[in-house]
Amino acid sequence: MNRFLLLAFLPLTLFAHLNIAVSYPYIGALTKSIGGEHINTVVLAKGNWDPHFVVPRPSLIAKVRNADALIMNGGQLEIGWLPPLLNRASNPKTQVGAKSFLNLSHYVHMLHKPHSVDRSLGDVHPDGNPHFHLDPKNILRLAYTIKIFLTSMDSEHKVIYEKNYVEFYSMWVKNIDIWKAKMKDKKGSKVIQFHDNLAYFNQAYGLESIATIEPLPGIPPSSRHTINLIKLIKEKKPCCILHDVYHSTKTAEFIVSKTGIALVIMPHDIGALDNVEDLVSLFDHLTSAIK
Repeated sequence: MNRFLLLAFLPLTLFAHLNIAVSYPYIGALTKSIGGEHINTVVLAKGNWDPHFVVPRPSLIAKVRNADALIMNGGQLEIGWLPPLLNRASNPKTQVGAKSFLNLSHYVHMLHKPHSVDRSLGDVHPDGNPHFHLDPKNILRLAYTIKIFLTSMDSEHKVIYEKNYVEFYSMWVKNIDIWKAKMKDKKGSKVIQFHDNLAYFNQAYGLESIATIEPLPGIPPSSRHTINLIKLIKEKKPCCILHDVYHSTKTAEFIVSKTGIALVIMPHDIGALDNVEDLVSLFDHLTSAIK
């Protein structure tokens, strides 16, 4: 009985957990690595979904409504689906501008920021390419940003968040060296992509993307563009087509049949493939996929 009475008077903060809603699995994994047992992560999108298009289901609205904070990728990657969720959830803690709202894109240097935005250029992201988490060095920047964010909301556990960050940093730096060694002989290789979602990965490891199967971002490949791409492949002899998991590989397979080029499926997030279960296995796969 005395034990139960003692528990009743202990501060609630000892048992409290922050419910952090995040837009994508990689953010959930990073947040959990830093927050540990003091947070619950609620991931809104699945790793094998197209990150540009997520259906704002009622179950997702409930998750946002019950969240203490929200962390998004940003760079307008979620522009087509997250704003409706936030509006319908009506949770002041997850609204843009709240201290419990974090836009990760504000803390990294973004590539390919256009000088102007015109619909004739396709589905261009005005803030730049938003797939910045596929550079492993950016993961360190994001981990640090999330540590600061969690500490700002829960200073009581600052020492724990700092400890978890230091452990993550040490582990990640060791893996960066491993991945760099694995990709060393791939530097300078020419590649084709379906969509330019690997820009940061390509830059990190010195791969040269010479074309995309999409003629413009978000625009399906036409017959003329496909034929021109086949000619380009025969002329430039890139090593492979790097293809995401969420677009059809039909056109890529046709190109393979005409050129003999290798088709390599490249996961973009945790859960995109069955063997990609965490951040380390994501980059393990990416750095092993190109032969």
